[in-house]
Amino acid sequence: MGRDTILEIINSIRNADRGRKRVVRITSTNITENFVKILFIEGFIENARKHREKNKYYFTLTLRHRRNSKRPYINILNLKRISRPGLRIYSNSQQIPLILGGIGIVILYTSRGIMTDREARLKGIGGELLCYIW
Repeated sequence: MGRDTILEIINSIRNADRGRKRVVRITSTNITENFVKILFIEGFIENARKHREKNKYYFTLTLRHRRNSKRPYINILNLKRISRPGLRIYSNSQQIPLILGGIGIVILYTSRGIMTDREARLKGIGGELLCYIW
């Protein structure tokens, strides 16, 4: 049975966010690199740094938290995995769902790589719905 790298990324970020950790370390692959790039561009993470340890590459992600007077941190990352190895979910460009009226994003795996729902709609291509982020 193979590894589900998307699920590992989502779980690592979700667990760190709920545990109020500011830094997450995940292994680096081509998929994780594109996924992290999208999270950084969309503003869900503050910083992403790639480094090498013992012939393996890792990403160190700095999560973005908001301060509040009542509570020290507010979790701002909500991630939900949609397509999984046992049940793949595909969508064409017209049927890509809007998350919270366009505030959230959908990350898709298309024939042209991993991209957000906005990019896929502009290019007119559909693909596999990987996850929702809001």
